[in-house]
Amino acid sequence: MHAVHSISNKKLSLSDLSSIVFTPCTLELSPDSVQQIVHCRQYLDQKIRNTSSPLYGINTGFGSLYNTFIPDDQLEKLQENLVKSHACGTGELVPDEIVRLMLFLKVQSLAYGYSGVQLETVQRLTDYFNNKVYPVIYQMGSLGASGDLAPLAHLALTLIGQGEVHYQNQTFPGREINLKFNWQPIHFKAKEGLALLNGTQFMCAYGVWCTLHAHRLLKLANIIGGLSLDAFDGRIEPFLPHVHSIRPHNGQSKIAEEMVNLLQGSELIKQPKKHVQDPYSFRCIPQVHGASADAIDYVTRVILTEVNSVTDNPNIFPEEDAIISGGNFHGQPLALALDFLSIALAELGSISERRTYQLISGSRNLPNYLVANPGINSGMMIPQYTAASLVSQNKQLSTPASVDSIVSSNGQEDHVSMGANAATKAYRVVNNVYSILAIELLSATQALEFRRPLKTSPYLEEIRNTFRSIIPFVEEDRVLHDDIQEAEQFIRELNLHGH
Repeated sequence: MHAVHSISNKKLSLSDLSSIVFTPCTLELSPDSVQQIVHCRQYLDQKIRNTSSPLYGINTGFGSLYNTFIPDDQLEKLQENLVKSHACGTGELVPDEIVRLMLFLKVQSLAYGYSGVQLETVQRLTDYFNNKVYPVIYQMGSLGASGDLAPLAHLALTLIGQGEVHYQNQTFPGREINLKFNWQPIHFKAKEGLALLNGTQFMCAYGVWCTLHAHRLLKLANIIGGLSLDAFDGRIEPFLPHVHSIRPHNGQSKIAEEMVNLLQGSELIKQPKKHVQDPYSFRCIPQVHGASADAIDYVTRVILTEVNSVTDNPNIFPEEDAIISGGNFHGQPLALALDFLSIALAELGSISERRTYQLISGSRNLPNYLVANPGINSGMMIPQYTAASLVSQNKQLSTPASVDSIVSSNGQEDHVSMGANAATKAYRVVNNVYSILAIELLSATQALEFRRPLKTSPYLEEIRNTFRSIIPFVEEDRVLHDDIQEAEQFIRELNLHGH
């Protein structure tokens, strides 16, 4: 049974976004949203009839052509030409899971009633979402400033029967998908193409997806870090509350408390220790994971503000009798936040790889590379290489996009955010960190076997047992690519609600 999400003025929460991303659902427009959309369109139609003044993008050209006046009989053609001319994306395809979010976010933004679109246009986008019809969109082409022009043009192109869509694992021309569903092509009215193309839904869709997964990765990093700490015969003292009360960063304190809870009841953590202190990758989990937690919280606030916003241009205010050309399409808030998110997540991966390295290093009575017979067996030697290569790539991907700007549109658009590049980089970082944590989990569960009969905490033992039912102990060398793939699938699907 699919849940139904009603598009309305109610503020979207992280929980709402999680439901939309991770569970099957359909969209419907609330009566209030329908009324807002219709009211704004009626106001705009009346304004166009009664004014001879230039209204940017409505009866003028676009960008640096804003001084070119367009006659009434060409206003619809203007919007269609806009969509066609701007559909010039290139590079890899945007994953369907991101396109699905773009559809949702575009419907949400248009439904506030400040954009001047037709009701049938918003309804068609809703139909796309509900029928899993995903326009073919390319990753490159947005400067993240006049909105995500090229990606959103590809989204809009299929509404007029052009472009392509993905549907049921096949690619169909826009014209064919209209016939399949008995949909008539949309005839854009004045302002509609601009409303569809201006907006931050490409950046924001990536941002929503990455932020939700960032919260998940943080929990996984703590759990897997806890397993590694016990497998390494680490100490609990660095996690005790009085240490953090004298440096009370919010994330640091929360992570320290969480690590103590995760290790509650562990036999390994309680046993007497020969060593006075642990390497930083274990001892400083609260400080490092905690800083990333604080960064993720900041990014979450930015993303939630953005998904509850109107980001096209010009904005139409029927009650104030005003049409204002502003800059809500500029992606600077998202660009900075997504760069910050990449850095925060890259650090979770970086410290994870160091724990993996410590576990395979032959320290603290663990065998070299975590196999009983090293030499004839390489054991867990090379997964650490893979983690290191992913960590290194994440460092490169974490170079900020938002510090760059290139002049466009003949100097009219003279400062851009490059938030789209920040967004696609963050997506890659997220997926890399899943792989890095999967490799640490493989190493930690392998190391735990050499500590038997002592056990870790009941909660961590339960995770270890479920994991072991899928991936057996490495007695002798086998193709570990398969183990890494299965470990990654395991952590992507692990139920964290009880944690």
